[in-house]
Amino acid sequence: MLSSACEYGLRAALYLASLRPDGYVPIRQISDELDISFPFLTKVFQQLTQADLMTSMRGPKGGVAFTRPADQITLKEIVLAIDGPELFEDCVLGLPGCGDQKPCPIHDQWTTERKRLDAMFSNVTLGDMADDIEAFDVRLRALPA
Repeated sequence: MLSSACEYGLRAALYLASLRPDGYVPIRQISDELDISFPFLTKVFQQLTQADLMTSMRGPKGGVAFTRPADQITLKEIVLAIDGPELFEDCVLGLPGCGDQKPCPIHDQWTTERKRLDAMFSNVTLGDMADDIEAFDVRLRALPA
């Protein structure tokens, strides 16, 4: 459902939120900690920066930072910045023109689930998830092979 870029962007944003930084966090640190390709993650952060969700600074004290508090950035904003609105609008089978007039076989079920996803992504913030990361010791990186 989500692109790899979006999955990595969500994981990286959640990691950054869990640090509760006062300043910039090096992209290399995030890349190393989450085992995500540095060049790929840099491109993902460019998208988040273009969407005005993050800011970046070059140099020895540089890195990335949120443009506003993590509890004011929803998961949906991250998804929209990287993947666009398709998850919340398009047919799950990818059929153009799917809708109430010409539905696909799972249109009604997907419409219900899509609304639930939209509500969840719209109502959960990075700050909410940062609290859960701390409280429940959840992971943001793949398990070792």
